[in-house]
Formats: sequence, C-alpha cells, structure tokens
Amino acid sequence: MSGKAPSHEQFDTQLTPLPFYFWLVIATGTASGVLDGDLQPTWLAGLGLTAFAVLDVVAIHLHLRRQAQVPALVALVALAALTVAMNAGFGPDTDPLFALLSIACGLIVPWRYFLPPIVVGAVSGVAALMAWWQGGDVFTLWYGSLSAGIVVAILTRLMAVINELRDAREELARHAVVEERLRFSRDLHDLLGHTLSVIVVKAEGIRRVAPRDPGVAERFAGDIEEIGREALREVREAVTGYRESGVAAELDKSFETLRDAGIECVIRQSGTALPADADTLLGWVIREGVTNVIRHSGAGRCEIDVRNDDHELSVEIRDDGRGAPDGEEPSGNGLRGLRERLAATDGIVQASSRRGGGFRLRATLPAHRPVKEKA
Repeated sequence: MSGKAPSHEQFDTQLTPLPFYFWLVIATGTASGVLDGDLQPTWLAGLGLTAFAVLDVVAIHLHLRRQAQVPALVALVALAALTVAMNAGFGPDTDPLFALLSIACGLIVPWRYFLPPIVVGAVSGVAALMAWWQGGDVFTLWYGSLSAGIVVAILTRLMAVINELRDAREELARHAVVEERLRFSRDLHDLLGHTLSVIVVKAEGIRRVAPRDPGVAERFAGDIEEIGREALREVREAVTGYRESGVAAELDKSFETLRDAGIECVIRQSGTALPADADTLLGWVIREGVTNVIRHSGAGRCEIDVRNDDHELSVEIRDDGRGAPDGEEPSGNGLRGLRERLAATDGIVQASSRRGGGFRLRATLPAHRPVKEKA
C-alpha cells in the first residue's frame, strides 16, 4: 500500500443531495405516530407529512442539482410554513420536523450578511417557543434544531470556500504559465534576434572581403562559429532560466558588432557600478537597442550612454539613421518586451525619432529601490 498522501484533486468538494435526503429518517418517529393513529385526523397528518417530505426533497434538489436558487427558496418558505402548521396542529410528535427544516435552511439560504446562522437561529427559536407553548422539552428541541442547521451551514460554507480556493489556484497556475511563456518569448527574441543580426553582419563582411582578403574573411568565419557556439550556450541557459547578461558584457559585444557593421560606436559610462539586477535589465536594453540600430536604422554613428547617479539608472542609445516613420509610434516585439520587463520594476522605456534625423532609445530605473526582474 502506498504511503503517499492523496492530493487535493482526489477529493470531490461538490455537495450532492443524496446525503441530505437520507436525513429524512429523522422524521420516522412522526411517521410512526401517523401509522399508529396517534396523530388525528390521520389522513391529514399523513398528507402533511408527505407534503413535508416532498417539499424538502424538491428544495434540496433545486438548490444542488438545478442551481435554481429562487425556486429553492420558495420551496423552503413553504416547508417552513408547513412545519409550523404541522407542529401547531399535531403537537410534540412533529418536533423532529424542525431539525429537518433547520438542515434545509443551513444548506439553501445564501451566505449573504451572515444569513444562514441567523435563519437557523430563528428556526430553532420558533421551535423552542412552540415547545414551551405545548409543554415539551424546550432545550432539547432548541439545541437539536440549532446544532443541526449550524453544522450544515458551516459545512456548506467550507465547501464553497474550498471550491473558490481551488478555482483561484487554477487561475493563478494558468496566469503563471502565460507569464512564463511571455518571458520565454521575450528572452528568445532578444537572444536570437541579436545573435542572428550579428551573424548576418559577419556574413556580409565575409562576402565583401573574401575576394581580396581571405585572411579577414577567415577571421569573420571564425567569429560566426564562435557567435553560434555562444548563442547555443545562451539559449540553453535561457531555457533553464539562469541566463544573465550584464551591461559591461553587452557593451563589449555591441562595440565589436557595430564596428563590424560599419557603424561608428561611442560609449560613455558615468557613476558607480550598477546593482546586479539593474545590470541584467539594462544589459537587455543595450542588446535590443543595438540590434535595432544594426537592423533598421541605416546609421553611420551610434552613441551609448550608461549612467548611475543619485536619481536614476539609465541607458540611452542614439543613432543618426532614418528614425521612425513620421507620425508612427515606434513599436515591435523587442520594444514591447523591454517595456514589460522594466514596468515590473517601475522602470520606463522611451523610444522616439530625433530632431534632425536618427533614433533615440532611453531606459530608466529608479535608483533607491531594489530592482528585481519579473519572471
């Protein structure tokens, strides 16, 4: 026999009507009185008891099977009226009907404004009042009716809360999957987009210089091989969720890549060293920004400024290329991914064309609060 504890999914938290139908056995004492002729007129007592059982079953069925709350409440009101009438007409022999009524109230009355305990308390109070009027056992009838209804009301509420928690857990799990897919798609876009752009630049360099300088072409081919191996390593690390690429490493790669693409690169850094999490985020910004410069700008010069001062951490990338088409908001999967990454840490990404031509990408993070990339 396995010692593994059953998971939550193995338990059915949906209430079924059959156990509540079973509690009609409480009325067997009243039924015996009808059959023995103790309740007169017998035919009226039997008709009333039959009507009680039918109303009880119908109310529970409508509530649990049909999810028809209003008809179930109507049947419950009729059941309450019949219970009081039966007890007033036939005396203490019908006292068990109050316990059944209390059970039905605890099950069917909706949990608004703490209504089930209030209604169950009212039913038990009426039962106690009727018992006092008829000279019966007031405490026993009051306590039996109250405890039966309260237990069912608490059980019903507990099952509802368990279902709500299970739904919430499933929704959180679905949300986590969606977030992880978005994160993974951003990582792959940033990784492969940049790497393929570099490979294209290197390949174009080989095509240009191969006829006149095989040595340089061979160096470019070696670079492509090295870049491919590095890309493979980075993709593997991204898949396992451990990839980190800081500003310094990205600046080195960007300088070489821009130079090979025939774009002059100027890099400026000021301030103290970046915090580790901010270093990773701003490294992504440099990677995406330089990739866009190489792919789309047609620029001859690119400037990269990295700053860490008392107010903010920032990276700004400027080029003298074509810029964005007039009247169009710069967009794309890369920029959208950057905005999502930085928004999770109260960061801001700004992208716009420059006056006189060119494009500007600026990303800022707050300086005096911990920065943690959203997974």
